[in-house]
Amino acid sequence: MINALQRCWYRRCPAWLVGVHVLLAMPLALVFRALVVLRGALYRYGVLRVERLPVPVIVVGNINVGGSGKTPLTITLVDWLRQAGLRPGIVSRGYGGSAKSPMPVMPDSDPALVGDEPILLARRALCPVWIGRKRAAAARQLLAFHPEVDVLIADDGLQHLALARDVELVVVDAARGFGNGWPLPAGPLREPVSRLARVDALVVNGDATPAFLVPCPSFAMHIVGARFVNLAEPERCVTAEHFLAEGGAEPLQAIAGIGHPERFFRQLMELGLAAESHAFPDHHVYRDSDLPHGTVLMTEKDAVKCAAIGNRLKRRDLWFLAVDAEVDGGLQSLIIELLKPGKRKTHGSQTA
Repeated sequence: MINALQRCWYRRCPAWLVGVHVLLAMPLALVFRALVVLRGALYRYGVLRVERLPVPVIVVGNINVGGSGKTPLTITLVDWLRQAGLRPGIVSRGYGGSAKSPMPVMPDSDPALVGDEPILLARRALCPVWIGRKRAAAARQLLAFHPEVDVLIADDGLQHLALARDVELVVVDAARGFGNGWPLPAGPLREPVSRLARVDALVVNGDATPAFLVPCPSFAMHIVGARFVNLAEPERCVTAEHFLAEGGAEPLQAIAGIGHPERFFRQLMELGLAAESHAFPDHHVYRDSDLPHGTVLMTEKDAVKCAAIGNRLKRRDLWFLAVDAEVDGGLQSLIIELLKPGKRKTHGSQTA
């Protein structure tokens, strides 16, 4: 159902079906849009409380649903902040996890409890990571246990208006953009494109042709990686040539349970690997039967959940592609400038 909706959102189903979908979903979309406006007004006029933390907060989010590359960008931001002499921490929703209260995330935490992306952040960013359905509460706990932290990154927190922020970054997938421009459920937008007039920067993941015309600074980002890591033996790393030379009677298999699986499958093709693709919903909870026979390639996020299955089944043919975000260096300069004491500002809670 979700995949069918997304195909219509991004005009990848018959034109007549796109029109029917928008027509049928428009009443709900108008209600959703009205609720977004009302919620923003309640925060703007102080009916709902906005909490200001004692340290700067950088929000990384998007205005449409689905994966856009926020996690790799967050990891890069941590590196940039360290280079500037700061000590960052990360707060996240913990989507897909069952935890009810704020709690820390460790590299070996249970993804069923804290979610998959926070574990990936804990492993790669190597800084304190806390999750919580209420970001401000999670942030307070993080700062209480880690008083050395002097800047926070709120992963996927753009719409969490209860937490005041100093820098807002929006990430968009270049291949999909903002879809048909309609609010949920007629389109993919959580907030209107006009929201970009109040953010500090738009980060475009991938090649954008033509360029996005937005009322804020825009920076390019590309997800790169050519190193595959074995889930059973993490010290064993190979390049795509390993699978080309290995050959075999069975074709390569590729699985992806991320917001935009096609991006991962396309990346494998660019590395010269032809694989049978198996797309799953974002944050999919994998079962044994979901892993096809033969050599399986997956994203690093999927590996967080598939490692336990692989160990239980004693499989040595599961690999993930390690990736990093290459981001226009101008964004680093902008963020460091915005975090200077005399330049700090608090974003309002307005939602156009």
